Amino acid sequence: MANTNITEEHKRVFEALKSGEYRNFAPFSCFVNGEPAVAIAAVLPAPPEAPGDEPGSLIRPLFVSVTPTMRLTDHDGRAA
Repeated sequence: MANTNITEEHKRVFEALKSGEYRNFAPFSCFVNGEPAVAIAAVLPAPPEAPGDEPGSLIRPLFVSVTPTMRLTDHDGRAA
């Protein structure tokens, strides 16, 4: 069996993104290790126990963009 870092949750989220059935996905401007990036995030209602006086949103990053110094490799260390 081949090694993989892809989890069942990754697969479910990816399928949900492709389906177009959900409207709670959004690009989210952020930083990865201090470098400018963007994440595809799920925007969810904040749980009732969240601090603050007003209900808010929970931003859950799902996938992040590649940054200039990010080095992608396969499981054998070869550049992607």
